Amino acid sequence: MTVRRLPALAVLPVLAGLLAGCGIRSTQVPTDYGPAPSRVRCSLAEPDASERAEPGLAVRVFLLCGSSLVGVDRTVRVPDGAADSARRALVAQGLLDQLVASPSAVEKEAGYTTDVRVGITVKGPRPGDPEDTLRLGTSPGDLTSYALAQVVCTFSDSAAADGDGSVILAGPDDRAPRRYTCTDEVRARPGSNEPPSRAVTGG
Repeated sequence: MTVRRLPALAVLPVLAGLLAGCGIRSTQVPTDYGPAPSRVRCSLAEPDASERAEPGLAVRVFLLCGSSLVGVDRTVRVPDGAADSARRALVAQGLLDQLVASPSAVEKEAGYTTDVRVGITVKGPRPGDPEDTLRLGTSPGDLTSYALAQVVCTFSDSAAADGDGSVILAGPDDRAPRRYTCTDEVRARPGSNEPPSRAVTGG
């Protein structure tokens, strides 16, 4: 007796029917499980090893991620023995340099950016200014709302200020210094909420 072989294609529908009858869902092979998961946006598992190894003063700077400000750890080098006003300005310049620097590869992957542009500088007070004034080489009013928020929130959270959530800033011109405050609203929406400010008197 001759045994006839069923074509392979003819067998597949029969198997599919049997599997369905047993309550087993048939699948197509290969199965596409989608792209591999990527790093969670605006989330850093831990600081870069290079940042942890850097000697100096531990600080936190605020970078942009999504529509908010997010603090990241950095270090700045400040010479020992500097007077208070000089030390304050040195810390502030170190913070600006960190804000200007391009985020690390890990931070970029997580969506971090900065709006503070290269070349911005800072000095201490002029005669007649409050003693904790920081005069930027660019007028605060000429900075973008994002950059101003980064500067204000970074300075106010550091040894460059008094630690009360505010900082006294002025520009290179003769306009009087103003006290700028880093608020929750500024950190959450720096593009829509500029740091509030008020006039201050000389020190």
